[in-house]
Amino acid sequence: MNFFILFFRFLHPITYGEYPMTMQSLVGHRLPKFSPAESEMLKGSLDFLGINYYTSNYATTYASAVNTLELSWALDGRLNLTTEKDGVNIGQPAMSLSLDIQGYTPLNWLYICPWGIKKHMLYIKEHYNNPTIYITENGLATANNGSVPVKEDLNDTLRITYHRGHLYYLSKAIKEGVNVKGYFAWSFLDDFEWDAGFTFRFGLGYVDYKNGLKRYPKHSTYWFKKFL
Repeated sequence: MNFFILFFRFLHPITYGEYPMTMQSLVGHRLPKFSPAESEMLKGSLDFLGINYYTSNYATTYASAVNTLELSWALDGRLNLTTEKDGVNIGQPAMSLSLDIQGYTPLNWLYICPWGIKKHMLYIKEHYNNPTIYITENGLATANNGSVPVKEDLNDTLRITYHRGHLYYLSKAIKEGVNVKGYFAWSFLDDFEWDAGFTFRFGLGYVDYKNGLKRYPKHSTYWFKKFL
């Protein structure tokens, strides 16, 4: 979820009781209106902020005019999102490390960018009254292609690197005053992903779908046990 949707569409109203002027200007009459009473009820109404963070993107504004016949919530931000700047990726692409049998992977959106989580946290602190924050999802997936031996899948050193990096930058954000109170790794076990079924393996625990759903701890499980 990009900044425009998360912060302008949701966090801004429940912090300040209204949509930001930038969003009002871009969305116009399609944006719902709050009554004065509704605005007061919304203002400061959040108990905590839960954020699912996996990766980051660079953003630039549209270079050309927007087609008013194709307006949608996904285009309202007038943003071009990219994972590359000056020919350099924003982070290591997870997709190159988890190809499936056909050489295709559904992970082409996931770049390993732990420093991005700190930037998100500091932005929230500076612009939204430093609310209580829980990282409700953070994790790395590999492709479940059926051709990798179980023992090899258990040796998930990249997942350890991913979580270590994000926890490091979260720690730095906390030291700079961000009110982060919790961190949830996604996920405890390999699971069914809503948009990809069983083709991803996000879990710290391995689920053997071909052998009675037996579970095995991956190396990342032991790393978290030691870390905690």
